[in-house]
This record gives sequence, structure tokens and C-alpha cells, in this order.
Amino acid sequence: MALRPVQVNVKALDHAALGRFWAAALGWRAHHGATTYAGPPGDFVWPDPVAVGIDVVAVPEPKGAAKNRVHLDLANASAAHQAELVTRLIGLGATPADVGQHDVPWTVLADPEGNEFCVLEPREMYRDTGPIAAIVVDCADPPAMARFWGEALDWTVRRVTDEFASLRAEAPGGPYLEFLRTPGAAGPDRLHLDLLPAPGDDQMAEVARVRALGATDLDVGQGDVPWICLSDPEGHAFCVCAPH
Repeated sequence: MALRPVQVNVKALDHAALGRFWAAALGWRAHHGATTYAGPPGDFVWPDPVAVGIDVVAVPEPKGAAKNRVHLDLANASAAHQAELVTRLIGLGATPADVGQHDVPWTVLADPEGNEFCVLEPREMYRDTGPIAAIVVDCADPPAMARFWGEALDWTVRRVTDEFASLRAEAPGGPYLEFLRTPGAAGPDRLHLDLLPAPGDDQMAEVARVRALGATDLDVGQGDVPWICLSDPEGHAFCVCAPH
């Protein structure tokens, strides 16, 4: 029994426009419907067997001034590629962002609706991830988050320190899930993970399992929907989708 991340859910005032931005940013394709799903090039496949897609959903409220607790890190093959990507992203509508990063080798940007993300300098560990190197979660206790998410997911804990923890699927390809100690991180997020049970597993059995691990029910006014909204032990939202 296990869950796996299949998409990052992103809230937006204009889901179609933001979905197009992320598809273009990643070299992916935007698929439009009630939401806009950005996934690898080619025909629509959900869930993708390797990549974690981006599903952009419409909401009436704009992003507030506070930094999101979840953001994406984008991978690069070289310093030249990093510089080229930053220039291209700004041309697509991204803007430089200051989150107190000071002098660092990566570039912090915000997408057209203000969601922060990083364009990393080349790092060997991200050579085979695809365009998204990592989904990064600000938290108070990375070791505790690694324990919870390591039990919840069909992913392997790769590294744990007091300041940082990372998980990744056993199969090659796809991003890391990382937890970064960030004092004072709190508040609602525009991004969260959507998870899917393994083939043949029962959605409600998986929900019961993660509740036993420390997840709690979350009511965001979702009403009668086929997914279950939960929070992890530090209050980060996630959803358990129904298999189909």
C-alpha cells in the first residue's frame, strides 16, 4: 500500500494562462479543460508514468504577499543553460523575486501570478530529473516530515539532516520531494501535491493509512468531490485522488 505524487496542484485567477506559462517554461504541453494540465510533450496521459505534472485550477482570490511554503526548483544542464532559461522565463512573464536569498548561485523568480520558484545552477544530482528538479516544502522539522512522507509515499528517503530531507521514486527520472527547515513558515499555499493510490489499492484505505500516520482532514469548501483533502502533520495540504 502506498501513494505517489502525480501532480502539483496550482491555484490561479486565470488557469488557462498560468497553465500555458508552465507548459512553455518546462517545454511541456498544456491540455485545457475545467483545469489546465501541463504535462510532458505528446498526447494527454494521466498519470504520467514518470513525471509529476502541473494541474492549474481556477480560484477567485489572488495570491497574497506571503511566500508560498511549496515551490518548484527547475533543473539545468549548464551555467549557459541556466542563464538562457532565466531569460526565456522572463520573456514568458516571470519576474525576479526577493525571498531573502541574498548571494546564491540560483535565481529566484515568480510566475505571472506571483508564485515563487527557483532556477537552479547545474547540480549533478538533478541530471536525470527532467525539467523539474524538486518540489520543495518549507517546514519546521525536516526529519519528521521525512518520516511521515516516507511512510505515506512509494518513494525512498534519500537524505535526512536536521536542516534538509529528500525523497525520490526508485524508478529513474522525475523530481525529488524535498523538505527545508524554514523557521516561521506558515499560512495557506497556492500549491499542493495530489497523490494517487497504487494500481489495485483502495482510495479510502490509503486515506485511513495516512490518517494513522498523522494526516488530518481538511475542509477547504471542496464539497462533494472524488478526492479527499488532508493536511500533513505541519499543515501542508494534499489530496488523495480516486484511481481511474
